[in-house]
Amino acid sequence: VFQFYNLVPYLPVIKNVELPLIVKGVSSQERRERVLKLLEEVGLKDKAFTRPTRLSGGEQQRVAIARALINNPEILLADEPTGNLDSKNSIMIAELFRRLNDKGRTIVMVTHNLEVASYAKRILYIRDGLIEREELKT
Repeated sequence: VFQFYNLVPYLPVIKNVELPLIVKGVSSQERRERVLKLLEEVGLKDKAFTRPTRLSGGEQQRVAIARALINNPEILLADEPTGNLDSKNSIMIAELFRRLNDKGRTIVMVTHNLEVASYAKRILYIRDGLIEREELKT
């Protein structure tokens, strides 16, 4: 998940999220089911046929998160994934990442948002490129 969304502006949300599945050769019916389920998880099912240019920055961020998750990656690298989200949606994404982590997925996230970071099981605090301290939760 990038700080910049890298969405295809002329494709609706559903197609942007679907792209990795198309490349993978997933059937159109399965693609639609998976995409709509994931869009519901990020609170954007009602925006499935909207183009990214009509979405707010936070909505575009959530589309990018959905696209990153659509192939069920074992490892997710997320650079400020909640940087453009309001507090409610930031927590929703933090909870989603936590659920994925509880299911065995590795989430590596960079954030300045301590509330979002608090959902992690392990936090590394970095200052000037050096690990300052580590916090482990059980």
